[in-house]
Amino acid sequence: MNHPLHRRNFIARAASTLLGVHLPRVFAADAKPAGNARAKNIIYLYMDGGMSHIDTWDPKQGATAGPTKAIKTSADGIQLAEYLPRTAKQMHHGSVVRSITSTQGAHAPGNYFMHTSYEERGTILHPSLGAWLSLFQGPGNPELPASAYIGNASRHPGAGFFPPVHTPLFVNNPEAGLRDIELPKSLARESHEARMAVAGDLDALFLKKYPQREVKAYAEAYDGAFKMMKSADIAAFDLTQEKKELRERYGSDPFGQGCLLARRLVEHGIRFVEVSLHGWDTHTNNFVGTPDLCEKLDAGLATLIEDLHQRGMLKDTLVVVTSEFGRTPEINVNQGRDHYPKAFSSALFGGGVKGGTVFGSTDKTGAEIESDALRVPDFNATLAYALGLPLEQIVHSPTMRPFTVANKGKPATSLFA
Repeated sequence: MNHPLHRRNFIARAASTLLGVHLPRVFAADAKPAGNARAKNIIYLYMDGGMSHIDTWDPKQGATAGPTKAIKTSADGIQLAEYLPRTAKQMHHGSVVRSITSTQGAHAPGNYFMHTSYEERGTILHPSLGAWLSLFQGPGNPELPASAYIGNASRHPGAGFFPPVHTPLFVNNPEAGLRDIELPKSLARESHEARMAVAGDLDALFLKKYPQREVKAYAEAYDGAFKMMKSADIAAFDLTQEKKELRERYGSDPFGQGCLLARRLVEHGIRFVEVSLHGWDTHTNNFVGTPDLCEKLDAGLATLIEDLHQRGMLKDTLVVVTSEFGRTPEINVNQGRDHYPKAFSSALFGGGVKGGTVFGSTDKTGAEIESDALRVPDFNATLAYALGLPLEQIVHSPTMRPFTVANKGKPATSLFA
């Protein structure tokens, strides 16, 4: 066991048995990272439904634009749509990526593809990026989950084929925080701990007899919940500890409060937090629905960037704004825009990103990518690169199929300083 190869072999075998996945030859801790980690955390803002790139990050002129006008930003030469005025003042902290392309033009497959880098299959569920971060680097706070999801969309792939311990903590209502996390007043902590110890003793024989991953997952879930109940860090979920003025700046809607909760969770060691904003499927009345949605996005995003910057957290926290696809340059008969996976935009702030820059471009209508096309796996590889995850490290599923964190995507390293 003193020989490094023997130790490595032992750890790899232990990972295969205990984690339910197989990392061949070299354990994840020995895997060579993609580069120096520029970000420790990611706050991932997902615009569920397909955000119109032309009415947000990649404004155009003429008939394609409709009534949407472009405005100047704090970054020279970069314009955004007029519906994001507060974010425009923060563009010196970020980069707009205007050349993403997807192969998936329907919501569920597009959502799945953006979250996992893999096309949806009926035979396997692939892990999300937060689960990969948890697998390779573990939780930032051992008393809290490694990742969290804030919102009410139900299509999140979670841990995929990874063990349940890598599943994000789901928080439906950010203002309600965690429910049923405190012991009943009638039950003393000492009594509860004694009961849990007895339950553990009773379960031990069963766990020894049936050492399957699914059985262990139940015990791990109880252990994790019990650990959280005892942790002082559950205070991170209590938004009432924030000043009223700051809460109002984030916006009183669930998305704005979700952004504030995301900042608090990252502060307490949850390293990957996703917040969803639903409703971007603007087949009808795009120029009514999109401005309303942008008002929520603008308040939450701009305040989040400013808040992170003032706390010294923006340099190692990557804020991502993305969606499953864009929307058509053509305006349909219902004054809406339809699904458009061929070309769309995202935005990155902080986390080592070169501020005040644009990556890629589309033509004058927003229909064709003119430079630096970035496939969805490439985009996700860029996020993984920022976190220092090993892009080429192969992990085998329980059925021994090989997978990598971003499905062989190539990161856009020029986005980083």
